Amino acid sequence: MDRAFRSGPVQGEENMSATVLFVDDEPKITDALKRILRREPYRVLCANSAKEALNILGGREVDVVVSDEKMPGMSGSDFLALVAEAYPETIRIVLTGQASLEAAIRAINEGGIYRFLTKPISESNLTATIRQALEHRSLVKKVAEIRKKEHSRAAALKALERSYPGITELREDASGTIIIDDVF
Repeated sequence: MDRAFRSGPVQGEENMSATVLFVDDEPKITDALKRILRREPYRVLCANSAKEALNILGGREVDVVVSDEKMPGMSGSDFLALVAEAYPETIRIVLTGQASLEAAIRAINEGGIYRFLTKPISESNLTATIRQALEHRSLVKKVAEIRKKEHSRAAALKALERSYPGITELREDASGTIIIDDVF
């Protein structure tokens, strides 16, 4: 049952494309979580099983997944481990009423979760956590872009150095003055 809706007023084009997926085997919980985000500029999707959530993830990009830990069929930790493997850029959050140290350790180690939250959760805590998760995702993407550009620049410099040996080196005399060879 893929239930989607766009919550709240438009507050920014970059956030409007953000998609949050809630996964909980209790429809009342996913409905309540969806209501909490009604004023936020996110597309909100809900799934009532890990299998249903995986089907949703297979059909569209999801920025943040918030999953219950205790669900029939597949635990939240196992589900989030699959999400981490198949969709590594998706931020993963556990929201559970059954918080145990063992569950937290599994979620962190196997699912690479961003946060481990407990029920009941306040509206402000949930919205702040999702907002921070989206900011984190955005920063991770920017770092990846910068690394890619830096890799391209380094490759270009190596190519220049192969074609024009010494071009990327700066020569200075004893006083620190830069020496420029007369190329003409």
